[in-house]
Formats: sequence, C-alpha cells, structure tokens
Amino acid sequence: MLEEGIKAPDFTLPDQNGDTHSLSDYRGQKVILYFYPRDNTAGCTKQACGFAERYPQIQEKGAVVLGISKDSVRSHKNFETKYSLPFTILSDPEHQVLELYDVWKEKKNYGKVSMGTVRTTYLIDEEGTIIKAVGKVKAADNPEQMLQML
Repeated sequence: MLEEGIKAPDFTLPDQNGDTHSLSDYRGQKVILYFYPRDNTAGCTKQACGFAERYPQIQEKGAVVLGISKDSVRSHKNFETKYSLPFTILSDPEHQVLELYDVWKEKKNYGKVSMGTVRTTYLIDEEGTIIKAVGKVKAADNPEQMLQML
C-alpha cells in the first residue's frame, strides 16, 4: 500500500464507456480512489452501491469517486448499468495501475494462492497528495468511512 503524504501516481485508464481518464484530470477536487477485486461479486457490489448511495453527499464535499478493477470495459458497463452507478469505474486488465498503487498482491483463498486485487481505498487531496490510505477495507463499511473522512 502507498503511504500517506506522498504524491499519488498519475495514470490513464478507460472508463465503463471506453473514454479515458487520468488522475490529473481531477486536480482541484478530492478523489476517493478505491480498488476492488471484481464486478458483480457480493462485497464489490455492496461497496459500489454504498458509494452510489452516498455520491450526492460526496459531491457536496467537493469530491469524486473513482473505482478501479482488472475487469474489462464491457464488464464495467454492465456493472454500472445494473446498479445505476453514478461515478466512474476504470478498467485495468493489465494490472498496471493496480501494481503502481501496490494493491496487486498474492492472495490465499481456501488454501489456493493466486494474484489478485487487495481491496484498498485512497483519499487524495486537491493537489494530488494521498491524505488517507485505507487497507484491509470492509466493503460494506468503506463508503461511509470515506464520507466521514472528507
């Protein structure tokens, strides 16, 4: 996980519509940047819907939400449509940004070891500095937790 107080690495990725977004596009706004394992899984859906529910309050506080997973643009589009997600989700199938933000890690599930995304959320200030880094994220609690940090 990246440390608080450092400049958040810039990146450019496609969103659920195929349009590209860079972190630097959001200078002047706070950014809740969250990394999640997979579209349409129980935890990831709870987390995304929690951010969707709180999105008006998040915007009132001058922030945006960006979600990133290794899923495809098509998967993200289906996920966005199915749950009416009002924020941007970005596709990183090559794990470039996942690795840049140190969230692509070895995971153990039922004794099987594989590489995957460790659920992590960063709060980035208007100048692009990481002001909060939250690891071991509980999917259901994370959206409210981040809203309170704004």
